[in-house]
Amino acid sequence: QVQLVESGGGLVQPGGSLRLSCTVSRFTLDYYAIGWFRQVPGKEREGISCISNSGGSTFYADSVKGRFTISRDNAKNTVYLQMNNLKLEDTGVYYCAADRVWATLTSYNSKSVMDYWGQGTLVTVSS
Repeated sequence: QVQLVESGGGLVQPGGSLRLSCTVSRFTLDYYAIGWFRQVPGKEREGISCISNSGGSTFYADSVKGRFTISRDNAKNTVYLQMNNLKLEDTGVYYCAADRVWATLTSYNSKSVMDYWGQGTLVTVSS
């Protein structure tokens, strides 16, 4: 059974940093673009960042540009999201998702269908 498992969430003060990991199993990461998404109660899930299967292309939402960095290590079947200078509004459940089609991730909306989703990890930014 295909799995995406997020880890690295937790409680951090404003201005702090966290690194999220998305580790995949039972499929070959090389063929998939990976995206990170964030959801807060009462709001739709929003796309934060994504990376192409080769790692050659990346995308960031304006809200995180310059603060978050996405990277991948296909040999470790893991994609990372380094989050620096965290703000209160970064609080939410962070999900990773995989899709073979890059455009599916870059054009994400609430009706998008991804090949695979993880279960999410909670990030709380609070003083």
